[in-house]
Amino acid sequence: MMETISTSAPAAQRVAGRARLFCGRSDGRTRLRRLYQDGSAKIRMPAVSADPLEAVLINTAGGLTGGDRLDWEVDVGAGASASITTQACEKIYRAASDRAEVRVRLTVGTGGRIAWLPQETIVFDRAAFARTLDVELAADAEALLLEATVFGRLAMGERTTHGGFHDRWRVRQDGALVHAEDFRIGPDIAASLGREAVAGGAAAMTTVLLVSPRVEAFLDPVRAIIGGEGDASAWSVKKSGKLLARLFAEDGYQLRKRLVPLVELLNGRAGLPKLWSL
Repeated sequence: MMETISTSAPAAQRVAGRARLFCGRSDGRTRLRRLYQDGSAKIRMPAVSADPLEAVLINTAGGLTGGDRLDWEVDVGAGASASITTQACEKIYRAASDRAEVRVRLTVGTGGRIAWLPQETIVFDRAAFARTLDVELAADAEALLLEATVFGRLAMGERTTHGGFHDRWRVRQDGALVHAEDFRIGPDIAASLGREAVAGGAAAMTTVLLVSPRVEAFLDPVRAIIGGEGDASAWSVKKSGKLLARLFAEDGYQLRKRLVPLVELLNGRAGLPKLWSL
């Protein structure tokens, strides 16, 4: 009997990573309580002498493509403070099928604070990507949230013309929804970005959200940093407030020139994550 030889292509290897960080306040500072890592998702914590606790997220796969999954979860306990960034820019490569997905869940207890400050997400041509950011804050907790996206690296001669991108945010404080947005673009990304009502031809953009009772004091300085390439607004929300800023630029370099001083302003003594300056 002749052996049947399969001619079908082998299944593609996919990224599957999940990491969870739980921290709390004890002995006068924020300390690690639990850490869980699985697959390509890793978390490293530089040594610091004072709050906030710093954590660096690493995707050891070096990027994402269709079918890849990453799941990050951070829980900041009462009175604790944490600053979260990434080791490098996350790269979203061309997808042969399906889409890459990243899910982020952040929880902050009473009197706590989190700064979610990942480096830019770089979206390559024909990529397919979806990201969700779910945040639960106690009534008096504070959060600084940032996501920056670059559609193609112009310095490398790369342009993102087609693909799919979806960014979904849900932020709740004391159980009430205080911020929600869904940004979806594609399949003709370049044409959509070229519209004045979308990005006016910009290939790089950032959304920054600050939830804090002190937002009114930051509004004018934030607008001065942004200049004419974006805008910012502030609102009172129950017993707190929120400041929402959007920045646009022709490429990632120009975006960072304004994003760096903006983060330094809004993140207080913690300032800019060290990895951003490397």
